[in-house]
Amino acid sequence: MTKNLKATLTVVIVAAGVLALLLVVNRPSTPEPAAQQTAQPGVPAELLVRDDSHRLSTAPDGRVTLVEFLDFECEACGAAYPAVEQLRAEYGGRVTFVARYFPIPSHFNAENAAVAVEAAAQQRRFEEMYRRMFETQGSWGEQRVSHAATFRGFAAELGVDMAAYDRAVADPATLERVRTDQRDGHAAGVQGTPTFFLDGEQLAPRSIDDLRTALDRALGQ
Repeated sequence: MTKNLKATLTVVIVAAGVLALLLVVNRPSTPEPAAQQTAQPGVPAELLVRDDSHRLSTAPDGRVTLVEFLDFECEACGAAYPAVEQLRAEYGGRVTFVARYFPIPSHFNAENAAVAVEAAAQQRRFEEMYRRMFETQGSWGEQRVSHAATFRGFAAELGVDMAAYDRAVADPATLERVRTDQRDGHAAGVQGTPTFFLDGEQLAPRSIDDLRTALDRALGQ
């Protein structure tokens, strides 16, 4: 088997399995048709996207926006990460992708991770730190010891100003920034992660194709 074929098969397997994990976290109590929008319809825009919200990709026309409330320690979020990246590649320039913090209290390092990402974001390194968290999740997730030092190491590897990073981590305003996202999520009806909203409507996807269908519909395709 060639390397290219192996890589292709890996991508297909990952994409096929990603949203099965999403359903474990976000499955509604009553079965819903595929890709149906559910939960809180018409959530106020200001709860989903603020001026300082982190945009992974921005569509020039700003017409279609997909928001994800995520937890860096959440295994389902880690499984969804490659699917989100795939969708970003497919819909680049047409859909705005927004990431919001929603650390789950039972995840010991979730809040630490979000604070570390936000500290890096203050030096315009949000996306690099976001990627690093999900790509390394298996080495620090689901542990009951602090990995703040691990996250600081990630920031150092990215070449950020470490004195400024340390000040940001220690600054209560950085944690408050994370908790603002979290409060918005609660107000919008978020109960687990990852939770997706498309143009103000919460989604109940059962596959990556469901997300594609919802995006295509929003784009008028």
